[in-house]
Amino acid sequence: MSDPRALVIGEALVDVVEHADGRREEHPGGSPANVALGLARLGRAVDLLTWLAPDDYGTRVTSHLEESGVHVITGDRFPVATPVAMARLDERGQASYEFDLTWDLPAAWPGDDVPPLVVHTGSIATTLTPGGPAVLREVTARRATSTVTYDPNARPALMGTPEQALPVVDAFVAVADVVKASEDDLVWLHPAEEPDDVAARWAQSGPAVVVVTHGEHGAFAATAGGARLQVPAVPVTVADTVGAGDSFMSGLIDGLWAEGLLGAENREALRAIDEDTLRRVLDRCIRIAAITVSRAGANPPRRAELDAVLSPEG
Repeated sequence: MSDPRALVIGEALVDVVEHADGRREEHPGGSPANVALGLARLGRAVDLLTWLAPDDYGTRVTSHLEESGVHVITGDRFPVATPVAMARLDERGQASYEFDLTWDLPAAWPGDDVPPLVVHTGSIATTLTPGGPAVLREVTARRATSTVTYDPNARPALMGTPEQALPVVDAFVAVADVVKASEDDLVWLHPAEEPDDVAARWAQSGPAVVVVTHGEHGAFAATAGGARLQVPAVPVTVADTVGAGDSFMSGLIDGLWAEGLLGAENREALRAIDEDTLRRVLDRCIRIAAITVSRAGANPPRRAELDAVLSPEG
């Protein structure tokens, strides 16, 4: 029997980062691609179904992902040019984004011999047409065999108004078992509600676990069973925040994987997750995100780095 794998569906691109002091850097990125990268560096087998051109940027992104163990699937169609995101950093290292991209799913791609244990998607891939509706159909069909995880990772420059984005977000929340959103995502989508209250409401609408990241203030989680849990951040010197939420998301998937809570057959066990288990998973996610923000670009830790931090001597 094949080892269990994750399937990540979504965009891979190049982040062109402009620093407040005028420096310019280029890093492979894209929220789903970053999640796939984080999972691979944590030792998980992972496939990334994405939309890349056979150009210099596309070759660079593919090589970057494959070097960490991600299996990149691009199918039989591709864009005219590999997508690009312009990330402008302020004096605190906070990023704002502009985009030059299209998104679609390949018309044909190899199916799974064995269904993935978990299917993750989010961000641009779920909202841009024509690819977004195809992604929703794909993850909905895969609920029968796989845990579904979702991160809206809102990009207002591409998603229109909150009123336009909400039906798409709500549709993915409805089919997801685990949702991770940032405080900024939820403030934008639901400005009249507290982000943690939105998460608690979502957790009563279908998902087993909903997590809100609050940056330097840690994270909040709500469960289908009614638990509400706050987890503090750890002190860290921030280089930039690019990829922080994505590395948290990969840590969340990896942590639930380690606890034996992924796969459709474990859906009820995931819905019944206890607070001690969830806190253990989230504490680890916080550590993963802290390592990521301590260095430039979307550069999540490898398992050995994380183990060193988590060891009593670390």
